[in-house]
Amino acid sequence: MAQIKIYGIEKRLNLIKKQLSNTIHSCVVEALEFPENKRSHRFIPLAEEDVYYPTGRTYDYIVIEIIMMEGRKTETKKRLIQLLYERIRKEVKLSASDIEICIIEQPAYHFGFRGMTGDEMLLDYKVEV
Repeated sequence: MAQIKIYGIEKRLNLIKKQLSNTIHSCVVEALEFPENKRSHRFIPLAEEDVYYPTGRTYDYIVIEIIMMEGRKTETKKRLIQLLYERIRKEVKLSASDIEICIIEQPAYHFGFRGMTGDEMLLDYKVEV
């Protein structure tokens, strides 16, 4: 289970939303060994006046939050972050300095979907990768 939120300035984010979603999903499928049909992305476009970002960033600045069940190896999470930077730079043409990524892990029992908690679900993918 992974829920992904992408925040950015509305005018810019809306232009790249589909391409960014496809790119992020390809990274998740590869690094986390997710099934292709397990995409769960939420885009949160913000008005320009509602975004304050660090010096050295541009109008393209985005934040990607990945909320997922704990259990993945450090190497797996690092690989996901590396793939995201690599592919977003190449495919979406964003600078690495305009991309921030945060992985937030929670125990499986903190997730609820299809009427059960995550620790009760029989998943069609491995979490311990």
